[in-house]
Amino acid sequence: MTQRAPCYSFTPSKRLTRGLVQVFTGEGKGKTSAALGAVLRALGHGLRVYMVFFMKGDYPYGEFKALAQLPNVDVARFGLTSFCDPGNVRPEEIEQAKKALAAAREAILSGDYDMVVLDEVNVAAAWKLVEVDEVLKLVQDKPQGVELILTGRYADARLVQTADLVTEMVKIKHPYDAGVKSRRGIEY
Repeated sequence: MTQRAPCYSFTPSKRLTRGLVQVFTGEGKGKTSAALGAVLRALGHGLRVYMVFFMKGDYPYGEFKALAQLPNVDVARFGLTSFCDPGNVRPEEIEQAKKALAAAREAILSGDYDMVVLDEVNVAAAWKLVEVDEVLKLVQDKPQGVELILTGRYADARLVQTADLVTEMVKIKHPYDAGVKSRRGIEY
């Protein structure tokens, strides 16, 4: 017999007094999922969250629909519907990534959010859609009470050094290697 978890009612938490910088990187699956877990936990304590997606445009990712139904979270998506080719980056992809970084900066400095997530920013920096120095400046300018999460493969060594927490997802085995395509509701 399945039991439903009790529904808790509580007042929003006080503002964070010490926000840290977290990096989720590596070749393994789960970087965005880890960030979404942190978002869910923060929302459960009444914190206010802003999540900006780099390079994920209008593709039908399931997390967009779920986040849109939750209180205290704002989502911004930037990028094209096609996947970015790192060997042939288009000007409009750079423009979208710059807009994403500007939106992230505005959210971080606004005083409106306790947690800000920059999903796939590490890839955007590695592929030169944004400059790593601009991301480092954003980390440096972050107010003390804002938790900042940076996700994506290829995290720059300087971001890793600057962060308070770094988790590397290591791929041991993945169904994609056996020809299994991405599945709606599981990988996107």
